[in-house]
Amino acid sequence: MIIFDLKCEPHGHVFEAWFGSSEDYKAQRTRGLVACPICGAAEVEKAPMAPKVGAKAGHSGEVPPEAVKAALSDLAAAQKKMLETSEHVGDRFPEEARAIHLGDAEARAIHGRASPADADSLRDEGVPIAPLPFPVREPGEEN
Repeated sequence: MIIFDLKCEPHGHVFEAWFGSSEDYKAQRTRGLVACPICGAAEVEKAPMAPKVGAKAGHSGEVPPEAVKAALSDLAAAQKKMLETSEHVGDRFPEEARAIHLGDAEARAIHGRASPADADSLRDEGVPIAPLPFPVREPGEEN
């Protein structure tokens, strides 16, 4: 079996698919049997992917717990700084992000909530958004 990262051309969705061989992938694609599982588009190409590299001899490939803890701490500090320097817009996030992108609202850093469908729509429209790594309490929420 071989695993390929594939990307649909119309929307840029990247997904993983398994095939018996490279030839099997080519044959299925030629017959129209390969489609994006997100949008159903049949215009699919191989996406760039990193090769799987085995661990060095004597090295398990596991990250030491201290390194994980330090990385999470750094990520939490970065998120805290981003939240301190952005405006909380709550559930209005999709509308505000779209208005900023279109130039209908003042350009500024914002954060808030969006449903997965709203986030997908914003990305499809080219609005630059990213999820925060850790959950954020809304103002007034208790611990």
